[in-house]
Amino acid sequence: MVWVVGFVVPGGVAPGRFFGLRLSDPGEGMGPEVLKRIFDPYFTTKGPGKGTGLGLAVVHGIVQSYRGGIAVMSEPGKGTTFEVYFPRVDVVVPVEGEKVEALPLGEQERVLLVDDEQAIVEIGQKILGYLGYEVVVRTSSLEALELFRVHPERFDLVITDMTMPNLTGDRLAQELLRIRPGIPIILCTGFSESMSEEKARALGVREFVMKPLVMKDLARAIRRSLDQEEKGKRK
Repeated sequence: MVWVVGFVVPGGVAPGRFFGLRLSDPGEGMGPEVLKRIFDPYFTTKGPGKGTGLGLAVVHGIVQSYRGGIAVMSEPGKGTTFEVYFPRVDVVVPVEGEKVEALPLGEQERVLLVDDEQAIVEIGQKILGYLGYEVVVRTSSLEALELFRVHPERFDLVITDMTMPNLTGDRLAQELLRIRPGIPIILCTGFSESMSEEKARALGVREFVMKPLVMKDLARAIRRSLDQEEKGKRK
């Protein structure tokens, strides 16, 4: 039996009380070489076009944002069990004088979200809806381009993944900007040797956000992009 304890807070999880969630799958299981890489962005055992390997990386990011931890138990031929732990908070009492920074919320601006990974799209759609945005999603960059070409004024902002088949995020951004110069675009990516924040901004992209997505970072990037657009209109 193989255990990998993947606690995601640097230096380990702080002592305290936790509540946990256990999920088991009686499937094929994993060997140690696969198991030690399951949280790596873009690592996948699936063939080309069958998946990008971002699902567990996103889970890793969510758990990390809540200062929790993940333990994984797996054995080839006997399935896999995940245990997810979150710190228990009984009562949240603001410290006198302490300012709690609220997330910047939207005003039902319409966002086009593009990512070829269905799980990422579903999570992103929920996050954006919670933040107060109207969301249209596409899992094909080509379909997103065609939709935008027909209705270029329909959207206030575009959020696109970088690594996608047929049309990568940077190329999609270039095409969108040719159709509607100045459209606010946020480019999201994991580790990439071919794209950096400097390169993205040189293309006309407003914001560059690293995956896995963290709600507060995405919320701030969206607000900065939209506020910059409003300032440009007022000049």
